[in-house]
Amino acid sequence: MNIPPAINADGFVMLRLMSSSNHQAELDDASEISCDAHLAVDLGASSGRVIAGGLQDQKMVMATISRFPNGPVKVQQNLIWNHLSLWQSILDGLRQSSCEISPTRIRSIGVDTWGVDYALLDAQDQMISPMRHYRDHRNEGMVEKAFETLGRGEIFAATGLQFMQINTLYQLIAAQQHQDHALNAADGFLMAADLFHWLLSGQRSVEVTNASTTQMLDPRTKSWSTTILDAFNLSTSWFAEPTEAGTTIGSLQASVAESTGLGETSVIVPATHDTASAVLSVPAKEFAPSTPKWCYISSGTWSLMGVETNHPHLTDDCARLNFTNEGGVAGSTRLLKNIGGMWVFQQIRASLSRRGTPPEWADMVEQARRAAPFELLIDPDDPSLAAPTDMIDAIHDFASRTAQPVPTDHGTLFRGALEGLALRYRNCLANLELLTGDRIDTIHIVGGGSLNELLCQMTADACDRHVVAGPVEATAIGNLLVQMIGAGVIGSIDEARQVVRASFPTVDYEPQNAEAWHDPAQRFDAMSPALGLPSN
Repeated sequence: MNIPPAINADGFVMLRLMSSSNHQAELDDASEISCDAHLAVDLGASSGRVIAGGLQDQKMVMATISRFPNGPVKVQQNLIWNHLSLWQSILDGLRQSSCEISPTRIRSIGVDTWGVDYALLDAQDQMISPMRHYRDHRNEGMVEKAFETLGRGEIFAATGLQFMQINTLYQLIAAQQHQDHALNAADGFLMAADLFHWLLSGQRSVEVTNASTTQMLDPRTKSWSTTILDAFNLSTSWFAEPTEAGTTIGSLQASVAESTGLGETSVIVPATHDTASAVLSVPAKEFAPSTPKWCYISSGTWSLMGVETNHPHLTDDCARLNFTNEGGVAGSTRLLKNIGGMWVFQQIRASLSRRGTPPEWADMVEQARRAAPFELLIDPDDPSLAAPTDMIDAIHDFASRTAQPVPTDHGTLFRGALEGLALRYRNCLANLELLTGDRIDTIHIVGGGSLNELLCQMTADACDRHVVAGPVEATAIGNLLVQMIGAGVIGSIDEARQVVRASFPTVDYEPQNAEAWHDPAQRFDAMSPALGLPSN
């Protein structure tokens, strides 16, 4: 299975250019922050940044200190994260922070990252394995290999997680199959964000929201599943009891404090999984109810659509629909689905770029707006669109295979990518309502995709629901909020979301033409059996 990368810096700029609205209030200079500050290190699969934030007049103020690239390195046949380059960039960002903000006013630092990837330490506290990229080819076939030891139903009952070959469990099985010598010397297991917290503080910890992406955590107890660890011969001694988001694990170790000029600043683990941080920034007025009335879409190259609830859903329907139960802040559960997101739209432009001069992002949206509706229905989750050599060629093949006219103009391509995403949201919403047993009234869209006004309106129309778009910098906001809760600056999740509502403007979208989406939705859902996807 090929997995598209997370949104990169250019993609984020793309999303900004697709809207004329200003959803994001951010200071131009960190020196303008006059309150105590916290530093969020936000690492994505293609870029990272260090962002400072704090509370001024009960509103959050933020400033970007530094941005830097990220990406895997091909070493022989292996795809490896360059963690040393990331570490150097983090140190550079911390040094810059100490220059722009008085070190005495910087209260804490916390790191969030993508999920699933891991590193191993030995008994001498040395890293003994590279941190492999989730798309490393040795993971292929490992889900099926796992089923030879423990059945699909038993794994789901123990973990509540959707089955994806990128999950940490299958990466570890791949290491076993390849007789990875690091397994013999391992003394400790860290997720990606935990690795950087260890480098910052010298303290080992595994934060619970990222641990929940491994398919080795019990979603009810938030502890490691002995069923899984024992079945797959994984030493329980490697796995520290998961740490709750908001925990202070220590201070900057002496070498880091000295080289950055920050002194003994606290290291507070945020919700280290980037989606968990993003969900905290949703400006909703309730936290983790038993029956949610709102859902979220964390929107970028990937779309993560789900609900925040107070318990995991380990039902047969959840397993059949391949939804996942991931950990949220304060013991909550994120019941969600991974959706292809803006990937198809981005890669259409990449195809056009290879064929000549690419259109501007804003022009793509305008052409999509003018194109005839529902001429081409593109499923963003079709496997053939996950990582094709050329996206336009792949869409032409997809159209032929699904008995649709092959598009002859660019506007139809652009509109089809956005309409298909909105229709996948509609499908996911129906399944969420099936799983939770009640109607969901409001859809919150956070992240870069909240800037795409056309997609937001399409989502409102396709789902026939009220849509609230924003904030944009959702992950960094959530990271900072958890640090503030841990530091005692903010008293609760409810208070944190009140800060979000007071600090960041949102845009509301109401359904305008919901009836027009009914027939296309039936056509779209009818394609699912042929594509191997669950149908409503």
